[in-house]
Amino acid sequence: MAARTDDADGDGAEAVRRYAAALADAPGNVDVALRAYREALIVGDDALVDRAAAALAATGVAPADAALISIAAAAHRHDLAAADTAIGRLAGDKLAVLGAPLKAWAALERGGDPFATLAQRPSDSVARRLSDENRALIQIARGRYDEGMAGLRALLGNDQASVDLRIAAAQLLIGAGQDARARELLGGDLTAIVALREQPRGVKPSLAFGAARLFVRLADDLAAGDPGPLSITLTRAALRAEPDNDRARLLLASTLARIDRTDRALAVLDGIDRKGPWARAADSARIAVLAGAERYDEAIRVATPLAQPEDAPDVALATLADLLLAANRVSEAAPVYRRLLDRPSAAGRWEPWLQYAAALDQSGDWPGARAALLHAQALAPNEPAVLNYLGYGDITHGGDVPKALAMLQRASALRPDDSAITDSLGWAYFRTGDLAHAVPLLERAAQASPENAEIGEHLGDAYWRAGRRFEARYAWRAAQVVADDVKDRNRLAAKIADGL
Repeated sequence: MAARTDDADGDGAEAVRRYAAALADAPGNVDVALRAYREALIVGDDALVDRAAAALAATGVAPADAALISIAAAAHRHDLAAADTAIGRLAGDKLAVLGAPLKAWAALERGGDPFATLAQRPSDSVARRLSDENRALIQIARGRYDEGMAGLRALLGNDQASVDLRIAAAQLLIGAGQDARARELLGGDLTAIVALREQPRGVKPSLAFGAARLFVRLADDLAAGDPGPLSITLTRAALRAEPDNDRARLLLASTLARIDRTDRALAVLDGIDRKGPWARAADSARIAVLAGAERYDEAIRVATPLAQPEDAPDVALATLADLLLAANRVSEAAPVYRRLLDRPSAAGRWEPWLQYAAALDQSGDWPGARAALLHAQALAPNEPAVLNYLGYGDITHGGDVPKALAMLQRASALRPDDSAITDSLGWAYFRTGDLAHAVPLLERAAQASPENAEIGEHLGDAYWRAGRRFEARYAWRAAQVVADDVKDRNRLAAKIADGL
C-alpha cells in the first residue's frame, strides 16, 4: 500500500524501493510484481524491471511488452540466441509487426541473409511500412547503397519519422565511410540534421542499432495519442539496446511529463549529450516539460539564454515571450515580442502581433494593445482570434459598441464552437442590455468550458440582471471554485454575498 501511495504521489524512487522490498517478500504476488515492473520502467531501474519481469514470467502472466526489454538486453550484449528466443515471444501479439524487421537485423549481425525474413510482403500497413524502412537501412548496412538510397527516396516525407529515418541512414553511411552519400540525406535546417551534418557521427550496423530504431519508430507513432505503458516500455527498451540513443530520451521525457512525472522527465533530459545532434531539441523539451507543469520561472531560465543572441531563431524569441506572458511577467514579455516583430521574418505574420497586444493589454496599455490588434487585423481580417480580442477589448474599454458587436458576430460565425468567442459575444450583448441574446450564449459557453472562471462569472452576472438570483449565485460559486487568482475569488465571494 505504501508503494502505491508513493507511486500516486509521483515519488518514483521511494516507490521503487518499496516495490523492490515487497517483491522480495512475495515474489509470487502478481499485483506487486506488475506494479513493480511498471514503476521500475518509469524510474529506469533496470535491475528491478528484470526481477519483476522474471517473477511475472514464472507465474505465466508476463506482459507482452516484457519481450521488448528481453530483446533489447540481449541485443546490447550481442546474445543473438537469447534475442531470437525473445523475438519469438512477439508472435501473435500486436507487437508482432516488429518480428520480421528484428529477425532481419539479427540475421545481419550473425552474417546470415537479412532479406529472407523481409521477402514476404505484409498485408498490415504498419508492418509493411516497417519492413520497407528496415529493408532500405539494411541494404545500406550491407553496402548496397544505391538500392538503399532508392528505397529511402520512395519512403521519405516531411514527418518526424522521415527525419529519424534520414538520420539513421546517414549514421550508417557515415559509419561506412560514405560521407558524401550521407550529406544527400542531411539537407535542410532542422537542428538535429544540421548538427549531424556539421559533426558527422557514424555507427556500425547491429541488432541493437536496428532494435532501438524500431522501438523509437513505434514510440513516435504512439506519441500523438494518450500516453501509456507501451510508450514507456518502447523507449526504455531502446535505451537498453542503445544507451546513447538521445532520440529515445526525448520521447521518454515527453511521455513521463504527460503522466505528471515532471522531475523524472527532467532527469531523463539531463542524460542527453550536450554536444550531440539532439542537444537543441533537449532544450526545447526541457522548456516544454517545465511549462507544462506551470514551472514558468524555471522554463524562463532555460529559454532566456537561447533568446539572447542577436541572431537567435524566431522560435527562441517567441518561446521566451510566450513564457513571460504565461508567467504574468507582461512588462518583460512585451519587449521580446517587439524584438520579434522588428525582424523582417515577422512581416505578414499576425500571430506575434496578437501576442504582443495581449502583453500590452495585460500591462495596462490598452491603446497600445489596440494598435497592435489593428495591425493583426490588417494582416488577417478574417481571423476569429483577432476579431474576438479586438471586439471584446472595445466592449470592455468603452469603444464603439456596435462595431465591436459586429466583429464578435463575425468571429462567432467563423468559429461557432469556440467557447471563448461565444462568451465574448454573449458578454457584448449583456453590455448592451440585450439579455435575451446574452443568456443563451453565456450558458452555452459555460457548459462548454466549466473550468473557465471568467465565463462562469459572466453567466452569473447575466442571470442576476435577468432576475434569476438563485442561478446567478450558483454560477458565481462554480466560478469561484475554479478561479486561480485570489482577487477573482474575493470578487466572486462579494457577488455571492451581495449580488451586483
